[in-house]
Formats: sequence, C-alpha cells, structure tokens
Amino acid sequence: MAKTKEEEAKVREVDEVGSSTVTIALIIELVVMAALIVIMTVTTGRLTRENALNHMATITDERAQIIENYVLNSEKTLRNFSKASQVRELLEIAQTVDMHNVVDKEAPGYDPDAYPEAKEALKKAQQYTIEFGNDVDNLEGVWIGTWETLVLTHTNGEGVVGMTTRKDPEKLKQLQDSMTNGDNGLYNAGIIISPATQKQILSMYIEVKNEKGEPIGLVGLGIFTEKLVDNLDKMTIKGIDDSFYSMVNTADNKYIFHTSKSLVTTEATIPKILEMTKNPPSVPGSFEYTDSKGKFISTYKYMDKYGWIMMLDAPRSEVYAMTNRMLIFVAIFGILIIGLILVFALLNKRQAEANRKLSRQIRKTEKTKESLTAAMFKDVLTNANNRVSFSMDLDGTTANDKKPYYFVMFNILDFSGINTAYGNDAGDAVLVHTADTLKECFPEGTVYRTGSDEFVVAVPAEDGSQDVQKKVMREARDAHGRLSAPMDANGNVITAAFKVGMAKKTGELNAAVITALKDLGNRQPGKTLIGQIQFTELR
Repeated sequence: MAKTKEEEAKVREVDEVGSSTVTIALIIELVVMAALIVIMTVTTGRLTRENALNHMATITDERAQIIENYVLNSEKTLRNFSKASQVRELLEIAQTVDMHNVVDKEAPGYDPDAYPEAKEALKKAQQYTIEFGNDVDNLEGVWIGTWETLVLTHTNGEGVVGMTTRKDPEKLKQLQDSMTNGDNGLYNAGIIISPATQKQILSMYIEVKNEKGEPIGLVGLGIFTEKLVDNLDKMTIKGIDDSFYSMVNTADNKYIFHTSKSLVTTEATIPKILEMTKNPPSVPGSFEYTDSKGKFISTYKYMDKYGWIMMLDAPRSEVYAMTNRMLIFVAIFGILIIGLILVFALLNKRQAEANRKLSRQIRKTEKTKESLTAAMFKDVLTNANNRVSFSMDLDGTTANDKKPYYFVMFNILDFSGINTAYGNDAGDAVLVHTADTLKECFPEGTVYRTGSDEFVVAVPAEDGSQDVQKKVMREARDAHGRLSAPMDANGNVITAAFKVGMAKKTGELNAAVITALKDLGNRQPGKTLIGQIQFTELR
C-alpha cells in the first residue's frame, strides 16, 4: 500500500512539472513555428518556380519532339519513294542515255521517236511519282532527278520536268557531297522558303545508288509546314494562356517558326538567342529577357541533328502566378497555425487537470486489466501459464509430421507429503523451483502449471527430424536431473521425486494431451529414474 502512495506522489509531481513547462513549450513552439513558416515560404517559392519552369521545359521538349517526328516521317516518306523499282529502273537507263534528249524537247538531239525504252521507263516513273504524291499529305512536290539534278519526273508535271535545279557546278557539288556524307545518303536541307511556291517547306534529298554502290541519281521531296504550324498553334498550355513558341536556325540566326508570322525568316535580336546560335547549348535550359512588351521567361531545347533551337516563351507574371498564390497561401496557413497554437494555450490550462485525472484513471484501469489478465491466464505463485492458457494457446492448432509438437509432463510425487512434512511455504518453494528450472531447460518451450503438483512443457518443433526429438529429450533429461537434486526450501533440504513422460503429438492439439501424459506416467509403478523418461507418439 505504501508503494502505491509513493507512485501516486510521483505521478502528481510529474503532472505539476508538466503543467509548469507547458507555457515555456508553447513559447518555444511559436518561435519554431515562425521560423518554419519563413523556411516554408522560401522553400515553397523556390520549388513552385522550379516546377513552373520544369512544366514549361516539358512542353518545350514535347513540341520539339513533334517537330522531330514530323521531319523523321518526311524522311521515311522520301526513303520509301527512293526504293521503288520504277525509280531505280529509270535511273539505270539514264546512265546509258542522254536524258536531255528524252525529257527536254528543246534539246538539240531530241527525237520524239527515239529512245523508246527510256521513254517507257520515264512514263512508268512519272505515273508512280504522281500516285505516290497523291498519298502524301501537305506535299509541295516529289521528284526524280539525275545525279546532275536534271528533273526526270515531278508531281507538278511537265512544267518542271526537264529543268536542272543546280546549274552552278559549285552548288551542285555541295548538294552531292551533302547527300554522300548524309545519313545513309539523305540530306535534309531543313525548313526553307520554296523558290517555286514562296511558301515554307521542309526540303530534303536522297541519293540513289546502283549495285556497285555508285550514285546514279537522286530523289527530292518538299513538304509544306503549314499543318505542323497549325498543330503547334492549336496547342495551349493550361495556366499560361499567353505563351508562344519560336524556333531559330543556328546556321543563320533566323526564325524558322514564330507565333508572329512577320518574324519568320528574320534574324533574332535577343542577346541570349544570339549567344546560343554561336555556342549551341548541350542541355535544355531557360532564361529571362525584357522587351517592349514586358518581362518574359523562355525555356529552350537544342535539336542538334538539325541545328535548330526550339523555344517556349511566356510572360513572367503568368509563369510565377502559381508561385505567388502559393506564397500567399503559405503565409495565411502560417498565421492560422500560430492562431491555433495561441487558442490551444488558452484552453490547455483548463484541460490540464482533466488530463491528469484521466491519466490516473487510465493507469488504474491498465493495472486492473493486467491483474485480471494475469489471474485468468497465469499461475500467481510460479508465474507459469495455467491450464486455461494451455487450452487457449493450443485448441484449434494442428501439428503434422513435418512440424510436430513435443509435450513433457513433470509430476511431483507425494507433493502433499512435502507440505505435511516441511510446511506449505516449503511446498511453494518446490513449485517455484520446478517452474524456474523448466523455463531454463526448455528455452524454446512454454511452461504450463496444469495441476497442483503437475507441469507440462509444450515445445513446437521446427521439423520432424530425429535430431529435434533427441534435443527435446536431452532438455527433458537435464531438467529431470536438476529437479531430482536436493534443494534448499526455506532452510529445509528437500529431494523431490518426479514422474516424467514425453509425447510427440501430430494432428489436432487440445487439452486431451494432458490426460495422455498422465496415463503414460501412471504406467510407472514409482518415480521416474534419471535417464529413463518414457516416450510415446500421439496422433
């Protein structure tokens, strides 16, 4: 009872100290919270700015990918055209015939009845050129030409056939070298203004070789970029309504694309763009600039295969609009948190006493619960599990040959005689000594006191091997030997005798195993001799 009063005094002391430190804790909390709000504001501002730029960079990359896919599809179209048998057959014949005399009616050697084989091949190739062109969207023109750029077939018909597109030997050599040194013979001239239509096109050429790998001609393709531009114009960015795109050719610092059509083919004047055209960036990035319309942020990606810089621009106020809103939110949130802390401080004093009362009641309830649990499942004297616990632990459990259970019963012989001869305290000491010894000898087992003078050890086996069985038997013999030795019980030297039985159990486990172990012990006329523990298997 004195111990209980001492514990209650300590509880009251702890509660009083806790109450006195609440105010200090709240002051510290307010200081920490203010610091955290500042840190959160700075960090949130930085992160939201980074997220906004990353969002723009992702869109820039997507648009660059759209353009690149458009170019790659056009290259694939031209390659497919160059592989047609009609193309190769015509260019093979062109190696043996002066094609000027076949396609150019003004040529000195032109004869409408001459070169029937070449004219038949030309007819087939022209028909194929027209049919192929009909299947290509946004086509300006596709054509077949000799290695000297004499146009043999063209989707635009006879008005173009017979023309030589590169009469200047130097420009012809540049074109031929560009194809020879290009990607599998392909030269992408990029996005240009077509001399024929005065519209923006994607222009490219690819050489055609004979079986020896020698160039015998070329095919050319022009694709209008109007559809690509329309697709880019239709793409909007959520939250950045006033964004716009542009693309600059690093070769001449001129705009290839721009939302403002008037700027296309004009030179860029923004310093950062001028810097990038001289030293193309190796990785995507962003920059800020100011012009007559205000402050802008631009994210960019360099398309090194084509020498183009794709950019996405937006007003700085729009890009960081989310950042500003987030900062306001964090500030309001911080003020609310501080307000809540102050309110909590006012309520805390009234709540403290109620909390202390509740805490004491909870502790009493927990102690009562622990006492009830111990009384129900534990033997108060030996602290071993009782028979109720045995049934609760094992009922409904099933063992098998691979993982059996071993049970060892230790029954103190003539325990009532020990109580009579030496007193109940001595008898209690024998019981406690027995439980403690069994716990030490069976580290993997659970000890139960199943009767006034009876203990059962339950040992779950990891496997059904003989080694495990021998191990449990050794532990039983060790325990039997130690328990059979004389012991000091309240000043009395007592030598207790035991009946010991061991069983291996498979199948359903329940309290019936106790009865089976008792029957096994009853087969012995007297006490169990050390080293002669009876063993049986139960199913």
